[in-house]
Amino acid sequence: MEEKGIAKLLIIPEAVRTLQRKLYTKAKQEPAYRFYALYDKVWRADILMHAYCLVRANKGSPGVDGMNFDDIEQKTGIDTFLLELAQDLKNKTYTPSPVRRVMIPKADGSQRPLRIPTIRDRVAQMVAKLHFEPLVELYFHADSYGYRPNKSAHQALEVTIKRCWRHDWALEFNIKGLFDNIDHQLLMKAVRKHTSYRWLLLYIERWLTAPIELEDGAIMVRKRGVPQGGVISPVLSNLFMHYAFDMWMERQFPERPFCHYADDGLVHCKDEAEAKAIKIALADRLQECGLEMHPDKSKIHLTRNMFHGEWNYRIDPRPIVG
Repeated sequence: MEEKGIAKLLIIPEAVRTLQRKLYTKAKQEPAYRFYALYDKVWRADILMHAYCLVRANKGSPGVDGMNFDDIEQKTGIDTFLLELAQDLKNKTYTPSPVRRVMIPKADGSQRPLRIPTIRDRVAQMVAKLHFEPLVELYFHADSYGYRPNKSAHQALEVTIKRCWRHDWALEFNIKGLFDNIDHQLLMKAVRKHTSYRWLLLYIERWLTAPIELEDGAIMVRKRGVPQGGVISPVLSNLFMHYAFDMWMERQFPERPFCHYADDGLVHCKDEAEAKAIKIALADRLQECGLEMHPDKSKIHLTRNMFHGEWNYRIDPRPIVG
């Protein structure tokens, strides 16, 4: 498939746009409403093709089956590939493959694991995302900026700079290994709060628990976390953070402005004492949710005249309090 063709197909088909708009509107007007009779939309040819084009545009490496986009388009054929996936989805015989682990070097010399699903599983996840995202996106906090439609790190940086003029103190925090440590039981509880699709609940659970194939070919069972590399993982991690952090902040510290981008966040405080208190309370809250505040990357800053950073919350290179 040529790049021009992909770009053209990335335009959301009107039928897909209409479906998403209906889901979003119904969820907004009737929060308690649950959709049940939508399984026939999962294997629709237009939705599968759009999902494939979105995955294709993101490129990415092959999964455990070694199949890349050239293999699909030049050997199998896109229509055949999608028809086989559609039949598995329709017959409820679809089962995800293990995810392939690749270690990615970080700037500090450490490594982070990237878990790569097969292209087939990424397309199936994209179909689920197209259905699920409209149901939860309208509930997410305005100051949650990570991996969301029409949200960006630059917007988070801009609002943070403005708030630093009004608040002299800030708690910068990082969640250690967020994607690897999300509790499956708590996450599925949050998912069930927003959908009753049996197929969606089933597949999300299967994607969460799909085993990991290590570099040496060994298989590792996964009991926590979302695959950092999965298509639906950003929506699921945002949903988890919505309840673990955003809603908690609204209840416990309603007057304290904050923003976060995935596992990095910043809370503006009136003084150093409040920043210390919030840091302790937030560490306890994260622990309740099975997460951990990063001890080295979570610090308290005096913000005046010290904002130099790109989006990494490095307001002051010399923290006042560790």
